[in-house]
Amino acid sequence: MVSYGGGVNSTALLVGLHQHRIPVDLILFADTGAEHPHTYTYLDIMDRWLKDHGMPPITRVYKTTRDGKRLTLEQECLQSGTLPSMAYGLKRCSLKHKIGPQEKFCNHYPPCQKAWAAGKRVVKFIGYDAGEGYRSDKVLLGDLADRKYSKWYPLMEWGWDRAACQRAIDDAGLPQPGKSSCFFCPSMRAEEIIYLRDYHPDLFRRAIVLEDNARPNLKTVQGLGRNYSWKERFGKEFCTHGNC
Repeated sequence: MVSYGGGVNSTALLVGLHQHRIPVDLILFADTGAEHPHTYTYLDIMDRWLKDHGMPPITRVYKTTRDGKRLTLEQECLQSGTLPSMAYGLKRCSLKHKIGPQEKFCNHYPPCQKAWAAGKRVVKFIGYDAGEGYRSDKVLLGDLADRKYSKWYPLMEWGWDRAACQRAIDDAGLPQPGKSSCFFCPSMRAEEIIYLRDYHPDLFRRAIVLEDNARPNLKTVQGLGRNYSWKERFGKEFCTHGNC
């Protein structure tokens, strides 16, 4: 199985798996409900490429509430009056809205259940490139102790660094996917925030609403920029309460 993130590495991973004739049975994309527009567009492009090359389609999964209703990361933040956990130096949003939904899907996916019942592990392809050995080193012990999944890092094995991944995508006739993240991700750089404001003002306004909604509860951070507010630095003209 492949956990497809919609970015350069995971796209190159799928291209490389096809080139090396390595079979793939399942491709999952965990949708937070707040990806950038270019990522949603690229999912459709990638799905067509996968179909043309005899590979399985991308299965989109997402977090749900206990009664089965979809819960986006944006909804969760608005309901709790908080910012994405990355703004506080944590990674809970990834655990809850990326890893969790995929784990839940696999737990109910018959082929995975069959493999586990037979005492086998499901092979999970991870898209760390050849320049990210530090990432695989950090999780090595956890990988070895994982009874459900056998992790494989093909890009590192092939020696594909970031540039090689981009070349593989070009050679496959695919456009570059761009960066994959939520449109209100606290890790976005200044130029990315400005681009969002100028080209997707509706999404930028939603990010400001989220920041304003959390403001009464902020004690250790200033806003989506962690040590600064997106609204104060990039969008004072985006008033969300009528009293700016």
